[in-house]
Amino acid sequence: MTAAVHVGPEPVPVLIDAVRRAGGQVVPLERAEAIVYYGSDDPGELRSMIHDRIRWVQLPHAGIERWADAGVITDDPVFTAAGGSYGPAVAEHALALMLAAARGLHRHARATRWGANDSRELAGSTVAIVGCGGIGRALIRLLEPFGCLVVAVTDRGEAPGAARIVPRARYREALPEAGYVVVAAPATPDTRGMFGAREFEIMRTDAWLVNVARGGLVVTDDLVAALRAGRIGGAALDVTDPEPLPGGHPLWELDNVLITPHCANPRPAYWRGLAERVTANVRRFGEGAPLEGRVSPAEGF
Repeated sequence: MTAAVHVGPEPVPVLIDAVRRAGGQVVPLERAEAIVYYGSDDPGELRSMIHDRIRWVQLPHAGIERWADAGVITDDPVFTAAGGSYGPAVAEHALALMLAAARGLHRHARATRWGANDSRELAGSTVAIVGCGGIGRALIRLLEPFGCLVVAVTDRGEAPGAARIVPRARYREALPEAGYVVVAAPATPDTRGMFGAREFEIMRTDAWLVNVARGGLVVTDDLVAALRAGRIGGAALDVTDPEPLPGGHPLWELDNVLITPHCANPRPAYWRGLAERVTANVRRFGEGAPLEGRVSPAEGF
C-alpha cells in the first residue's frame, strides 16, 4: 500500500525526499493518513493538524516531553519519535565531554601559563550510564577501546558490553563507584529531578556528572551547591535547567564545570538520522509492519 503522508507544516525538502524514497506519496494535510511533523513544536499546532483519517504521526525529536505533557500523545493515532536515530552522534559528544573532563581541558585550554598537570586518564574508569536507549548503547560501544567498566541503568534487561545492569528504580546503586555518571534517560515525570542533593552525596568526590539528556533531570541549585562544596568533582553539561542558561548564572563561573550549548547532535547528523527514521517508518507503515520508535503514552517516551 502506498502511504499518503503530509510533511509539515514546514515542507522540509529532506523529509519530503525521505518519504518518497520509501515509496510514500506526499499529499496535502486533508488527504493524509500520516503526518511527518516539522514545525514550531507547539503542541497546539500539532493537535490542530490531526484529523479523523490520521493513523500515524512521526515526531522530529528524541525527546517528546513537550507533547506528552500537553496530552497530545495517544495510541490512536500512533506516535513515533526519533529516539535512537541520534544515538551515535550524541554518544560521541558525551565521550568528548568525558575526555575533556578527564584531561582537565576546561581549565588547561584556557591557561596562559604553565602549571601543575592534574589531568587523568579516562581508560579503565568506571562509568555509570543512566538510560541505555540509543545514546547509552552507542556510548557503551565507544567506551570499549578505553577498557572502562560500564554499569548500565536500564529496564531493558540487557545492555551489550556493560559489566553490570541495574534497574531504573535502583539507579542510585550505580552511583557510588562511578568516576563518571552519564545522564542519558528520557525526560518523564518519573525522571525529572532524579539527580539532586541526595544523589550527589553518594557519588564519589572526584566523580563527574555528564548530562546529554535533558536539563530537568538535574536539580540545578543542588548541582551548584555540590560543585561549590566539592561533593563531586565536576559537571559536563550539554543541557541545563533553565535553558538557555542565562548570563550571570553560577554554573558559568565555576571552574569545575564544562558547558556546551545543547549542540551534542550536529545538524548534519540530525537531518540524516531523522530522514533515515522517516524513510524506515513510511516503508513500514505502507507494509503494515511495526513502526520504529513508537511512543508509549503511559510512559511518556
